[in-house]
Amino acid sequence: MTAMTNVTRAALVSGAFVELADTLVGEYDAIDLLRTLVDQCVVLLDATAAGLLLADSNGNLQVIAATSEESHLVEVLQHRAGAGPCVDAYRSGEVVTLSNIATDGHRYPDFQAAALSQGFQSVHAIPMRLRPNTIGALNLFRERKGTLSTEDAVIGQALADVATVSLLHERSARKNATVNAQLQHALTSRVFIEQAKGVIAARNNINMDDAFKRLREHARAHQEPMRQSAENVINNVVMI
Repeated sequence: MTAMTNVTRAALVSGAFVELADTLVGEYDAIDLLRTLVDQCVVLLDATAAGLLLADSNGNLQVIAATSEESHLVEVLQHRAGAGPCVDAYRSGEVVTLSNIATDGHRYPDFQAAALSQGFQSVHAIPMRLRPNTIGALNLFRERKGTLSTEDAVIGQALADVATVSLLHERSARKNATVNAQLQHALTSRVFIEQAKGVIAARNNINMDDAFKRLREHARAHQEPMRQSAENVINNVVMI
């Protein structure tokens, strides 16, 4: 690796953390933060796609952000049978890697079938953990077999840690009840965003990815949380 490549990689990593930090300024928007996180994972790391799941008040993992808003990646992430590497990463608090889903994923047959059907050959699941609190898992999918390099694994963990710290900020983490309320608010916000995406997609005859982008751009332009923009779309207060 040349010095120029090293500089470029360092600049990209630095830029990613700056962008994550920027989402914490002003009106805090958890959905925007987490979408930025998964997008940066694909830019920086040897990953084809990324998705993040948070635990609801019952400890069930729900998709909160993914690099594609289309249904196929969400279905792979959702783990309808409640089993998969990200579930194990969340429950154990440890990184779970399947370097070859075809041969190593037999413990999770539903996940294995869904992942392989989308061309994913390996997955790296990172728990979102801060001290005793594990709140979800970040999942990096690749279209080739093998494990992440040590450097990529470290950067992936650092990105997950930044997002976790932001969600469990000291102002929200003084009591577990407050933490649960904060996480539940993020999950509820995602429900409104899903509904708004459908409205925008139908109204403009566009796909879900483009609908999400329009919603996100509108929220940023008006300096309001994506949930507020989503509610305005659903209630026909704004036309996007």
